[in-house]
Amino acid sequence: MAAAVRSRWFRCCSSLLRQSFPVLANARRRCFSGLNGPWNKMVGVGFGVALCAVPIVQKHEPTSLSHEALIRRAVSLVTDSTCTLLSQTTYALIEALTEYTKAVYTLASLYRQYTNLLEKMNSKEVDAVWQVIIGARVEMTTKQQEFLKLESSWMTALHLSEMAAEAAYQSGADQASVTAHNHIQLVKTQVQDVRQLSQRAETKLAEAQTEELIKTKVEESSQQCSIPETTEEVDESYLRED
Repeated sequence: MAAAVRSRWFRCCSSLLRQSFPVLANARRRCFSGLNGPWNKMVGVGFGVALCAVPIVQKHEPTSLSHEALIRRAVSLVTDSTCTLLSQTTYALIEALTEYTKAVYTLASLYRQYTNLLEKMNSKEVDAVWQVIIGARVEMTTKQQEFLKLESSWMTALHLSEMAAEAAYQSGADQASVTAHNHIQLVKTQVQDVRQLSQRAETKLAEAQTEELIKTKVEESSQQCSIPETTEEVDESYLRED
């Protein structure tokens, strides 16, 4: 009897719920129509837990870089590239200047040796030494043309680096600007030091050439003075015979 009363009471409650909340009844039939018995209860509980476990994610829109930031980034890349170009051209120029300086010292040494041995050499030996001097002079001229060509490329790279450093300063890329300026000052100092060495070599060469010219003129004048004396001696001997 009690069981019949409970069954009747349950059916009444179910009917009342379906009439009051038809959406819930339909949703239950659609979602769990294929499940019966205890699986129905387990799926219902799991579905509720799953809904509670889903986190609420806030959407973050990606922040785009400003034009100023993009310009600073581009300027930094440009300063890096120009510094690399300046480093390569500086290395090539220093090497070419060093080779030119060696050639100048070699030619100056040959001139000094020729000047010191001028009185002791005959005409054939003088010609042989001059052939060596001419070859050294050609070598020096070739080295000079090479370093002048590289110097032009170095000046172009230096100008580009200075422009990139100024652009970095104007755009607000202070670190890139300072780095570029420091690098420019460094390579200028390095090239200036090597140029001073080459200028000293050129001074030595000019002094050796001057000494050789003076010694040659003295030697020629002494030879010219000895010719009339010989002529007078011949004339005197000729007159004595007469």
